[in-house]
Amino acid sequence: MKLIKRKILNELKQSAKEYPVVTIIGPRQAGKTTLARYAFPDHDYCNLENPDLRELAKNDPNAFFVKFPGDCIIDEIQRVPTLLSYIQVRVDDDDSKGRYILTGSHQLELHQSIAQSLVGRTSILKLLPLSIQELRDSKIEQDKFEYIYKGFLPRIYKDNLNPTRAYRNYYETYIERDVRQIINLKELSSFEKFLRLLAGRVGQVVNLSSLANDTGVSGNTLKSWLSVLEASFITFQLYPYFENFGKRVIKSSKIYFTDTGLLSYLLGIEKVSQLERDPLFGNIFENLVILEAIKDRYNQGLDHNLYFFRTTKGNELDLIYKKGRELVPIEIKSSMTFNKSFLKGITFFNEISKNKSTGFVIFAGEMDYQSDDYSLINFLDVHKIFE
Repeated sequence: MKLIKRKILNELKQSAKEYPVVTIIGPRQAGKTTLARYAFPDHDYCNLENPDLRELAKNDPNAFFVKFPGDCIIDEIQRVPTLLSYIQVRVDDDDSKGRYILTGSHQLELHQSIAQSLVGRTSILKLLPLSIQELRDSKIEQDKFEYIYKGFLPRIYKDNLNPTRAYRNYYETYIERDVRQIINLKELSSFEKFLRLLAGRVGQVVNLSSLANDTGVSGNTLKSWLSVLEASFITFQLYPYFENFGKRVIKSSKIYFTDTGLLSYLLGIEKVSQLERDPLFGNIFENLVILEAIKDRYNQGLDHNLYFFRTTKGNELDLIYKKGRELVPIEIKSSMTFNKSFLKGITFFNEISKNKSTGFVIFAGEMDYQSDDYSLINFLDVHKIFE
């Protein structure tokens, strides 16, 4: 299968013309290395997962840069964060653009290290797994169930892997490689239970007290575990929009997963037919659409600027896109048939906020419709909202 061209490529190349260092962060196996090596074929390449290179970088960084004296791609830079200080010195001496392309899969460690060493010297891009738009551009057409079940890891499409087997291996590797480095081993089974419970509550407001009761682990520990999951790009939180609404709206976040294939695996879904009957399908579809929106924004090198809205009385809107000073209301429905009730959240939000923006209803049907009040679009075209 030919290489799937990534939408973020133009932003990556432009960043390399403006900064001496470009840092690409994202989940493991999202395609960071493939992207970097494709975009910069003349750069040297170093992977700090290699024990020998990692030890060299840790123990003798000057010798490391003798080995890699020129432009270089350095993979998994969070494995040796002290290397960033040496990169700072080198680019301060010679700030030729695009000298170092760094990748990392643990954003908490990277952000802290970059804040200390590379502020103003690096552009930071976030690369999530493949988007629907990228797959369709490569002539890979699927229905909503297949997109969700197969997920978006490039290797699944490149090597035609069985999704259940691939995500089981991905999950076990994640637990072994990343989690064991961070949390106490005796709590690992509780961590795994916590992760599966989160999958069962996808698209719902995070309630750590309830999760603490179900896992037998303190709320403070669960809060730190949630940070681990976010830092390693397994989950993300969508925050509520509450500006100017005071106590009328809730201020807790919702939980989602950065790959629907992993989400399906954690929910015990082993074939597409199971997904079609899953009682959580509406929430899973919502996760898919929100992910596509976030990917589109990240691929433009932008913050996603996405929120949800929910009042204490239960009135809710799935998404708000903050476009400058404009608030764009978005409702997400897994149905293939439009119903006027889909507009309830958009209408309520526009009334309570005195907002005049045209809303969007994203659904699974084929009908396109546009009026002064809202546009109806298929989930395959989410990117059109952000063009």
